[in-house]
Amino acid sequence: MAGHVASEEQFSLQEVLDTFRLCLSENKEVYLQHYVAGWRGLVKFLNSLGSVFGFISKDAVNKIKILVTYLEGENGSQYVTVQSMVAYELDNGLVDLTKRGSHPESGCRTLLRLHRALRWLELFLERLRTSNEDSKTSIMCAEAYNVSLSQHHPWLIRKAAGMAFCVLPGRPAFFEVMNVGPPEQVVAMLGEALPLISEVYQITEELYAQRDLLKLP
Repeated sequence: MAGHVASEEQFSLQEVLDTFRLCLSENKEVYLQHYVAGWRGLVKFLNSLGSVFGFISKDAVNKIKILVTYLEGENGSQYVTVQSMVAYELDNGLVDLTKRGSHPESGCRTLLRLHRALRWLELFLERLRTSNEDSKTSIMCAEAYNVSLSQHHPWLIRKAAGMAFCVLPGRPAFFEVMNVGPPEQVVAMLGEALPLISEVYQITEELYAQRDLLKLP
C-alpha cells in the first residue's frame, strides 16, 4: 500500500509524472515511446480501481499494443514522435480519412483514441486534486466524461459508463491507490503531473487540428 515501492502491476503516480516529464522534446515534439509508457501507468491506475473502468482500460491496452508494434517495426524511426508519425502516415496515404476502413489501425487513428481518453483523465484528476474530502468521485468522473470522452462514445457505452461511475469508491480510495503518501502529498504531485499531461494533450490537439485529423473515423 502507500509508502511501499510500487510493483510491476501496482500504480504509481510518481511513475506517471516522471514519464510525462520525458514526453516532450526540446522543440515540444511528443515522444511516442514515453507517451505509451505514460499510458501504461494510467492503465494501472484504472485497473487498480477494480473493473469499473474496464471498458476504457481494455481499449487503451489494445491501442498501446498497436503503437508499440509501429515503434518496434521496420519503420519505427518514423514513429519516434507524434509529429513524425503524423507526417509519415499522411505523406504515405496510411491514414483512412474516410470510412472506407482501409487503414483501421493507423498510428494516427490509434493515438487519437488514447488522446481523447487522456483528456477525460486529465479533467477527472484535476477535479480530484481540487476537491475536498466529501466530494463525490462519481459526480467528478461523470462531469469530466460528459465534456470529453462521451462525445465520441455510442449511447450504449455512455449508459454503461454512467452506471459504472455510480459505484466508484470515495476520494480517499483514489488517493490511496496513487501510492504517494498522505492526501496533501497526492494533491501536490497531481499539481506537478497535470500541467505536463495537459501540455502533451494540447500539443497533440493542435497538431491534429492543423492536419484536420480530430474526427478520424
